[in-house]
Amino acid sequence: MSDEWKASAAAGGDDKSWKLLEKTLLAGVQEQRRARRWGIFFKALTFIYLFGALALFIPKLDLQQSAGVGKEHTALIEVRGMIMADEEASADNVVSSLRAAFEDPKTKGIVLRINSPGGSPVQSGYIYDEIKRLRGEYPDTKVYAVISDLGASGAYYIASAADQIYADKASLVGSIGVTAATFGFVGVMEKVGVDRRVYTSGEHKAFLDPFQPQKAEETQFWQGVLETTHKQFIDSVKKGRGERLKAAEHPELFSGLIWSGEQALELGLVDALGSSSFVAREVIKAKDIVDYTREETPLDRFTKKLGASVAERLAIVMGFQGPSLR
Repeated sequence: MSDEWKASAAAGGDDKSWKLLEKTLLAGVQEQRRARRWGIFFKALTFIYLFGALALFIPKLDLQQSAGVGKEHTALIEVRGMIMADEEASADNVVSSLRAAFEDPKTKGIVLRINSPGGSPVQSGYIYDEIKRLRGEYPDTKVYAVISDLGASGAYYIASAADQIYADKASLVGSIGVTAATFGFVGVMEKVGVDRRVYTSGEHKAFLDPFQPQKAEETQFWQGVLETTHKQFIDSVKKGRGERLKAAEHPELFSGLIWSGEQALELGLVDALGSSSFVAREVIKAKDIVDYTREETPLDRFTKKLGASVAERLAIVMGFQGPSLR
């Protein structure tokens, strides 16, 4: 507002009105500035969020893999965590990685680095069979399983398909057995006065229901299923390890026990002690390591979680669990 207008307002005895008007106008300008700053801030925040989300869902560029293109290298494939259909170490992921590594003409050898307690016998079997098939198709490309902290049960099942198995002296190796777990809530139900009602169209359809008493014939049947799976496991390990496995002298190898890497070497469960870098450098003779492990994007994981059935999750919570190699 001009000085002339101020003088005129003061001369007219309207000084108080002017001060009030001036204060109101000043407050309005400040409010507009604040609103503009907040607007810029939220727009920038939205942009950063969208950019971050986009970067998160775009598969990352594997710089280590691209660096190995054009020269001979050791292919590395990680088997981490539970071996299950919806986990990182699923058969789909591991098999895809194996195929990519075998098909690369610059792959001089493959290291399957394992750190897993095992998991699904089906998923483990898929991977085992594919390793055998690919070894037959590419006889000049050797596969070396390297157990780091843990190579138990289904993870050892997979390792036994390799040409050789390496481990650290303190690694945990073995656990060749099958387990299936559930709960029994019959006594609890009786105490709280809850009546369980199950309707089935088959005599034994609900034989794993944790809220009903066990029946001897059903327990015997389920034990037979586990023993059949155990035999399949043992046969595959024997086929993979051959005469290196000292099973005749040590029948406890198939009892589900687990040993250190040093003990496993004496039992024929592993061929030598060494790390993945040792195998690449000293055995394969290609010290450059290229990681072929298939990495799922967050979008892949989110889609899998979204697609998992409520019934499946509820079954696990309620105690139903199929045979497991872990």
